[in-house]
Amino acid sequence: MCRKAPAFRHLADKSFEILRLLSIPCVKARAISYMRQTIASRTADRVALGRAAHQIFDEPKVFEDPLALRIVGAEASAVLRAGADEAQEPAKRSRRAFFAARGRYAEDELAASVPRGVRQCVILGAGLDTFAYRNPFSGIGLRVFEVDHPATQAWKRERLQRGGIAIPSGLSFVPVDFEEQSLPAELSRGGFDASQPGFFSWLGVTPYLTRTAFDTTIGFIAGLPGNSEVVFDFLVERQFLTPGELAALRRLESRLELAGEPFKLFFEPAKLEQDLRRSGFESIERLGAAELNRRYFANRADALRILSGHGNLMSARVNLT
Repeated sequence: MCRKAPAFRHLADKSFEILRLLSIPCVKARAISYMRQTIASRTADRVALGRAAHQIFDEPKVFEDPLALRIVGAEASAVLRAGADEAQEPAKRSRRAFFAARGRYAEDELAASVPRGVRQCVILGAGLDTFAYRNPFSGIGLRVFEVDHPATQAWKRERLQRGGIAIPSGLSFVPVDFEEQSLPAELSRGGFDASQPGFFSWLGVTPYLTRTAFDTTIGFIAGLPGNSEVVFDFLVERQFLTPGELAALRRLESRLELAGEPFKLFFEPAKLEQDLRRSGFESIERLGAAELNRRYFANRADALRILSGHGNLMSARVNLT
């Protein structure tokens, strides 16, 4: 007869106590919050590794990030370098290209917003994003607000310390547990001025949201002063994809579901644009794979490009009137 290993026997002995505790609403809510935070950290790590891989393997770089390797750490960087052959697999190259393009696009749009008077940048679901630590507009007063789960921010601070990356004075960490706290209230507490325009970078987040959570955030941004802007990526509803794009999406979904990170939210692009206009946005731009490849990957000797159009980018600016 096979005996349980001590660790598993210990868990079995505690199982009834764990179940009892999870029946208490506040304990259950905290457990769910912890699981969501764990998933968010894992997602942030994967994106950061993709950005770091772009710095190692792709030339010319679409998205220059001199801190990308330091934020993931020396050990992870060494693993990436050792996997040069694996990094050239078509799916990995395509995903790396998309991460690079969306980061570049968001920062290009932010740079264009600064001459319009924007001096507040909010990074929603900041993860291991490094913009605040290389902010080229800090000298003219651009403040950065990183919004994320409190535990994810603590994890990031450890990464920053290990990487020797200083926290600038123009950065505010805004810890938000979206299940229990209000984004506007916590941003205000962190120093965000809702009477002034703001730029919102919202990358790699919307696929994991409910439509209600998406609409609430969009509604908040739409209510800010003119010239406020949001850049986000989104998944295209399956019926608008080609067979090849649909197959690529299904492969990605299978991997993410096994990791406990299922996609929840998809959009019909034309309908999404209509919804944004009704909310008060103008100057709306949508970029699919074809547009991103023309803008960022044309005439490359290494043929780096985005292969599937299931992920799109969108930017939208609030009306001045």
